[in-house]
Amino acid sequence: MAIREPAVAGMFYQAGADALREQIEACFLDGPGSLPKVNPHGSRRIIGLVSPHAGFIYSGSIAAWGYHRLADDGLPDVAVIIGPNHRSYFPAAALSEDKAWRTPLGDVKADAGIAQKIASAYPAAEVHPGTHRAEHSLEVQLPFLQYLARGTKKNMRIVPVLIGVAARSASEKDDAEVAGELGNAIADAIGDEKAIVIASTDFTHYESAESAAGKDSRAINRILALDEAGLLDIVRVLDISMCGDLSTAVAIAACKKLGATSAEQLAYANSGDVTGDYDEVVGYASLTIFR
Repeated sequence: MAIREPAVAGMFYQAGADALREQIEACFLDGPGSLPKVNPHGSRRIIGLVSPHAGFIYSGSIAAWGYHRLADDGLPDVAVIIGPNHRSYFPAAALSEDKAWRTPLGDVKADAGIAQKIASAYPAAEVHPGTHRAEHSLEVQLPFLQYLARGTKKNMRIVPVLIGVAARSASEKDDAEVAGELGNAIADAIGDEKAIVIASTDFTHYESAESAAGKDSRAINRILALDEAGLLDIVRVLDISMCGDLSTAVAIAACKKLGATSAEQLAYANSGDVTGDYDEVVGYASLTIFR
């Protein structure tokens, strides 16, 4: 097994350890307004996050809201990170057998055991490390997790899951059934682990800020209702260019099987808040899912 090297360090986030820590701290200060403090006695009610995956300059302050709340809630032992595969159609769900994933902040151990359980329970999931090599949607969540874990005794493990477009045609089932089956497989593989399921997604792409906000609010309402089928349906009906709709649906299904009962929106913004161009924006949101 190999180390999965960072693919977008120096592009989506700073390539040096000190510069990256400073960048993450700026995200927390620009977003929630303070640096996170990990609560070792947190209630551990947060079972899921929905977090953006653009460059930190664009969406880092929105992602920071979820990770700030996670710090106060207490850190999990395992983070299952589910995101869209922007670069490859296949496989339907790509798992990783890498020993660890590396960022400028160090290595995060990958839990091959949970990955194998998912692959055994969901036939369309494949251990396929090559698919992960250049993809950013999962990688950009790691520096936030590493920042939270610094100075603690928590040796957090990750389970990367990339959802390819092939998932939508892997069987005759509709997308909601696919989300339910894969989500249940993930929940079963997690078992009694202290875990969090992170859905990595951006929302509307390259529409006006007004149009994006209107569409994205409809999708976010379905996430808040823990309604994965409704989310997929509203994305289809309104033609929302949400890259991680199926990833988010899978995460919702997994969280519900793990006991989720509610969700909360923490923040929403768009790229125009950084670039000044509100004619063609990308929408970003941070949400938590609670047991």
